[in-house]
Amino acid sequence: MKLIAFCAALTTSALLISNGPLTHEASATEGNSPLERLVAGNQRFAQGHPTHLNESFERRAEVAKGQHPFAIVVGCADSRVPPELLFDQGLGDLFVVRSAGEVLGDAAIGSIEYAVEHLGCEFIVVLGHERCGAVKAVVDGGDLPAHLSAFTPAILPVVEGAKKKGGDVLDNAVRANASRIARQLSECEPVLSEYGHLGKLQIVAARYDLDSGVVEFLDAKVPTASRREEPNVHGTAAPHH
Repeated sequence: MKLIAFCAALTTSALLISNGPLTHEASATEGNSPLERLVAGNQRFAQGHPTHLNESFERRAEVAKGQHPFAIVVGCADSRVPPELLFDQGLGDLFVVRSAGEVLGDAAIGSIEYAVEHLGCEFIVVLGHERCGAVKAVVDGGDLPAHLSAFTPAILPVVEGAKKKGGDVLDNAVRANASRIARQLSECEPVLSEYGHLGKLQIVAARYDLDSGVVEFLDAKVPTASRREEPNVHGTAAPHH
């Protein structure tokens, strides 16, 4: 499987980018934008109050007739990071593509393109996570056996950058890896890039915290998930409006 090659120049025209700290805009209630729905669902999960939406017999019968997911999640294969659970979504809500370290090959990219072109998905989250084993393996160095070495070339550049930056090398590399993949999907894959430039696709990067259950969106302006005063996605109280 061929790994995604780096583009000579990466721009961010199809990404939701914030130059400053993440801000909270608008109210994230069910039925609004994909980002708002994901933020609201993750807040429920992190607080221990998932609703387990769309898991009924009726829902199963409905999606058996056809799927219409509202978002694509490109995530790690780690068993502790199931997107449907940590975003509190149900059957047919998310189109999920997973691999170690979110490293993508042709089959995975083709799956993403299918969801965009044929299922009408307009929102992609590239979801890295705290203490990612694939990224850690590259940080630690050494030879990896057989197919495990396949993801090294894709992750190595962000690891080298994280080492130069200093601080928490592993976590900085996890964040940089998710952002890199989001940018590559946005700018290096012609089908996805075209949808982005037409304003029909948004791609963001995120990091899942294994300890808190919180998903931090790295490049996007994150809406508040509730108008009530309760912990938001950054662990601080959301003010009354």
